Amino acid sequence: MKEQKEFKVNNFDLLRLLAATQVIVDHYFQHLNIKISNFSTQLLYLFPGVPVFFVISGYLISASYERNNNLSIYFKNRALRILPGLWGCIFVTIIVISLTGVSFLNSQTIVWLPSQLIGIIYTPGFLANYGFGSYNGSLWTIPIELQFYLLLPLCYFLIPKNRTNYWFYGLFSLFVILNCLYNYSNFNYVITKLLRYSFIPHFYLFLMGVVLQRLRIYKSTVIYNKALYWVIGYLLFSLTLPNFINPVLFLLIKNLFLAFTILSLAYTLPNTALKLLRTNDISYGIYIYHGLIITVLVQEKMVSYENLFFIIGLTYIVAYLSWVFIEKPFIKRKEKTIRVTQ
Repeated sequence: MKEQKEFKVNNFDLLRLLAATQVIVDHYFQHLNIKISNFSTQLLYLFPGVPVFFVISGYLISASYERNNNLSIYFKNRALRILPGLWGCIFVTIIVISLTGVSFLNSQTIVWLPSQLIGIIYTPGFLANYGFGSYNGSLWTIPIELQFYLLLPLCYFLIPKNRTNYWFYGLFSLFVILNCLYNYSNFNYVITKLLRYSFIPHFYLFLMGVVLQRLRIYKSTVIYNKALYWVIGYLLFSLTLPNFINPVLFLLIKNLFLAFTILSLAYTLPNTALKLLRTNDISYGIYIYHGLIITVLVQEKMVSYENLFFIIGLTYIVAYLSWVFIEKPFIKRKEKTIRVTQ
């Protein structure tokens, strides 16, 4: 129980909050076509939200599965964490976009709505010209995360006897290679888009989290309370070497370096998140709602409200309401997975 307590005392809620905020800032500059300098772009992508989410997800979800590998409990817990918040966002989307004059009473909605509710995210034809061409561009990672959830039990099921760590080392290496092939290959638009929204180019990040969890990296003396050293090293690498290394290789190494830095931040002064956030985790709400807010502002040409701090503030408020009234009540229904299944 002491090991479990040490594992569970961490700053992941705070790190996810920062990662979600980075995504808001990124999409703000992208979708509003605001030009920033190359150096500012480098700074913006020092803490890229999506890779951070994927690594943390692999780390925490694999630990939960290893504590209790009952599939019904596993899938119930995953569904309770993702789907209620997503459902709330989808229905808010319908209400808000309807208020701007768009009708959802058409044949496309019959297929679109059930697809969104089970996490198959796409923009229907009648919204293709709305905002910046996507009803909520931030939801693109939801299907990928759901694919991770489906694949994780399979990865454990296929483990050769007494070779668990080597198995995950091999899987991680395989998907690193597949990521490189994806980035180096010159596929046509359709294949590139299909691959981008599949687990294939991204799974190595999730598996990196799994590997670090299995190594009990939080106990390491080079990780625990050593975030300052990792952050300095990561900054030096990220800001000084991009022009001297192949871009694909640089991004790969940078993300792996980032994974270790995230884990060290999580277990450096590990009570920080609890003191600041009081167990409130609004990061998911921030992630799923900010895209809707930006696209509505763009559609309605509300230039006076297209302010970064206004968007962040409004997103935080909506995310908090989502957490209090939707996500948190459903999370309380999750099965506990503290004890290891015998």
